[in-house]
Amino acid sequence: MEKTEHRKIAVDCFNNTWNVLDKLEKTTDDQAEAILLAHTSLWHWLQCGEAINAQRGEWMIARVYAVFEMGEMALYHAKRCLELTQKHDFKDFDLSFGYESMARALAVLKRNEEALHYYNLAKTSAEGIAKQEDKDYFLSDLETTKKLLASSH
Repeated sequence: MEKTEHRKIAVDCFNNTWNVLDKLEKTTDDQAEAILLAHTSLWHWLQCGEAINAQRGEWMIARVYAVFEMGEMALYHAKRCLELTQKHDFKDFDLSFGYESMARALAVLKRNEEALHYYNLAKTSAEGIAKQEDKDYFLSDLETTKKLLASSH
């Protein structure tokens, strides 16, 4: 398979993962589909992409598992996301989302003190997001993590 084909599949699977996650009512079939799509996207990125694509793929997988309250798997992939973030010294919203994925996974696991630590790192790092549009999007998304933290007390 050519790199262009891998890239197309990776992007399509990533985008379709969002389509599933955006559903108001999610079924167990939706859960299975989102998990498969996110993993498939990452695998195809690993065939053709850069480290940033792997980092974002791990973030998406962590998000999927967090949405479906599979905390241990969410944390596993959030850690992988953050490790890639730190190894490659990613900044901007990728750094912020690396912290956010840890906060969200830990909140799902009701490890609130640790989750709050990463939430605060995410919020602080958002100051380094260059584009205002990206910063606004990130802070809006981070609010959903804050709500998750509040509900896990």
